Amino acid sequence: MRKKGSDMRALSDWLEAYGESHQNPINQKIHKVAVPGIYLSVVGLIWSIPQLSILGFQLNWVWFAVIPVWVFYFRLSLSVFMMMLGYTLACIGLIWSLEILQLPVLHISMLLFGALWILQFIGHKIEGKKRRFSR
Repeated sequence: MRKKGSDMRALSDWLEAYGESHQNPINQKIHKVAVPGIYLSVVGLIWSIPQLSILGFQLNWVWFAVIPVWVFYFRLSLSVFMMMLGYTLACIGLIWSLEILQLPVLHISMLLFGALWILQFIGHKIEGKKRRFSR
């Protein structure tokens, strides 16, 4: 289903496509952990890019990266946008906390990203279907 005059897929279209290739309970459990974790790791990777200095203010690139994400989810559904807004801010808070604790955000994010993508591929192997969410 598409909104009239819009090229954007409806939320139901996204969920239907996702559901078709995620029937196996083990794959579903893997995705419930891996997908949010991959998002967190991407936030951490972007956070690790040296900050931009504008008129004496330090601005992290993550703020530029999340704007299109938020716009996408806002256009898709207000409730999903609110969830993603909250989750994104929680991710940023966690990454910032790691930085305050002087932990290696880049290395942690890279390790998390790689490990969770391996889990994703294992989940799709268990499922026996190629992923269709990106179509």
